[in-house]
Amino acid sequence: MTTHRPHVEAAPGSLWERAPDHLAYRGSRENITGLLEDRPDVAGVPVPACPGWTVRDVVGHLVEVCRTVAADAPGNLWEVPHAEPAADSADGVGDGLGGGLGGLLAEWSQLDVRVEHVVTTAPQLRHTMLMMDAFTHELDLRGALGVPVVRDHASYPSSLDLVVRGFANAVRTHGLPALRIEAPGAAWTAGDGEPAAVLRGHRHDLLRSLTGRRSLAQIAELAWSAAPEPWLPAFTWGPFHPPTVPVEATVEG
Repeated sequence: MTTHRPHVEAAPGSLWERAPDHLAYRGSRENITGLLEDRPDVAGVPVPACPGWTVRDVVGHLVEVCRTVAADAPGNLWEVPHAEPAADSADGVGDGLGGGLGGLLAEWSQLDVRVEHVVTTAPQLRHTMLMMDAFTHELDLRGALGVPVVRDHASYPSSLDLVVRGFANAVRTHGLPALRIEAPGAAWTAGDGEPAAVLRGHRHDLLRSLTGRRSLAQIAELAWSAAPEPWLPAFTWGPFHPPTVPVEATVEG
């Protein structure tokens, strides 16, 4: 991801008060742990927003990313795979650290102090990526388990800032005119120059659209001020690829 930044307009209010990355990240870790710590039986449940991955795979990925940051190791966080089960936990449900769901959640908690130290002493773009990745997968897991999304989650503001930034680079790469993106309380300009169109939507719909969780047909059905087709290719960027069929419903049609 390059250093281009989209122009951001934000109205005052609690929704758009950007929480520090390590606190927003901790919030997602605690939410996910609360969803899963007493439910080892869901380890093998498929996660539709992450094709081919189960609940355990998603948590394994999150722990691998956390290990990378805790060690302050280089690398693209969005390319980190999920952790493989330990040799004594082939079913992925046991409690061995690094293996089963319970062990992974325990290790994730143990890494918290080190992660906070790294994120707060050497803030950088990848730490916002850490937070956004955890939040995105929290939403994936909630969808897989049929659990409602937390209203006004602290990770929405910075997560949207980050993914609009990536999307803006895709807009430039495709040679497209700028697009104004609006949610209640905030707006961004993705691309260069005067926006040629406006995309409006609920913050949740926008975030999921920009992170490969909505099909192109769903994205096209959001509130556009002009025909959306020119900008649709830009929704494939970085690690994100819109599904060919919907994996979850939109908040607003």
